Amino acid sequence: MDFDTPINRRGTHCIKWDGMEPIYGVDANDGIAMWVADMEFKPPQCVQDAIQAMHDHGIYGYFGDDTEYLAAIQWWMKTRHNWHIDPSWIFTTHGLVNGTGMCVDAFTAPGDGVVLFTPVYHAFAKVINAAGRQVIECPLVNNGGRYEFDFDAYDAQMTGNERMVILCSPHNPGGRVWTKGELQAVASFAKRHDLLLVSDEIHHDLTFGAKHTPMAHIEGIEDRLVTMTATTKTFNIAGSHSGNVIIEDPDLRAQFAGRMAALGLSPNSFGLFMATAAYSPEGAAWVDELRSYLDGNRKLFDDAVNAIPGLASMPLESTYLAWVDFSGTGMSREDFTQRVERDARIAANHGPTFGGGGESFLRFNFAAPRAQVQEAVDRLAKAFGDLQ
Repeated sequence: MDFDTPINRRGTHCIKWDGMEPIYGVDANDGIAMWVADMEFKPPQCVQDAIQAMHDHGIYGYFGDDTEYLAAIQWWMKTRHNWHIDPSWIFTTHGLVNGTGMCVDAFTAPGDGVVLFTPVYHAFAKVINAAGRQVIECPLVNNGGRYEFDFDAYDAQMTGNERMVILCSPHNPGGRVWTKGELQAVASFAKRHDLLLVSDEIHHDLTFGAKHTPMAHIEGIEDRLVTMTATTKTFNIAGSHSGNVIIEDPDLRAQFAGRMAALGLSPNSFGLFMATAAYSPEGAAWVDELRSYLDGNRKLFDDAVNAIPGLASMPLESTYLAWVDFSGTGMSREDFTQRVERDARIAANHGPTFGGGGESFLRFNFAAPRAQVQEAVDRLAKAFGDLQ
């Protein structure tokens, strides 16, 4: 697999590259885009072949008979995650931000509280607020560069108005792969406060050493669990806007199906063909090589960043998103952000967008050819060179 050849995405309607100057003030011509969570790699050949076959056929009509597609999802979850699912549990949404919005719409009412363990993926709060629900931030504890839960504090926060908790598993942006014990504690918290538990597991294929446990493996949570998965992060096909909401409980399933029907939602054929091709032995072999390459990038990035006085990259167990703490520099957020954007010419996500606890952080996407990651860390070292 070739992960080293750079691909020029400028001028291709790519938000990651074409959007960084208006948003971050970083010129796309000489800047490095490390913000949007997609990769700089082509997907595996099996996915390319599926799109080529659609092109060669030349007709892009309505999709029918999703048996093969559903079977591919079953196969992947069974072989990669030891999770046995029934095809009737699977709903296909327009990506997982849409999946999140659908869960909020189907299972809560305006004014209800939705719990987030922050800092966490920024789209959750955006969707919750847009739906007229209340974001309830339960801050994760940064214990020596490792996020942990504090359920005694969270229990004290609950008012009874909360209806849902959304878990990011593995965690974005901190990269934690939650242990089975931690997942059991989350499940117990949801039960104590009668919360529906939505587990976003979109990064579950991209782990380094740690073993991801599906929330569905936690006993006694089936009647309140909704799991979200997708091919999009794993195979770099986010533009297909295809995700899966998997619901075992029949009552919850009926509720969700009702909202899907009422809104007239159905998947696009491109996403279905791509996902079917991706969830295959060829796709699995590609992912194994991808993980090895990303692990090399992770080590390169972390070693270089941690060598800069005052900077600390949180140890990563999953994702390709480094979460870097600048608090040790003693600089204001405006100062260290300006050094990254103006001096290093790098566009990275601003920490506060992930909620409480993100104030001193920036998030960097290192899913790119290694030479580009090397260039980025060289620029960072130079931008903070007076700290050496």
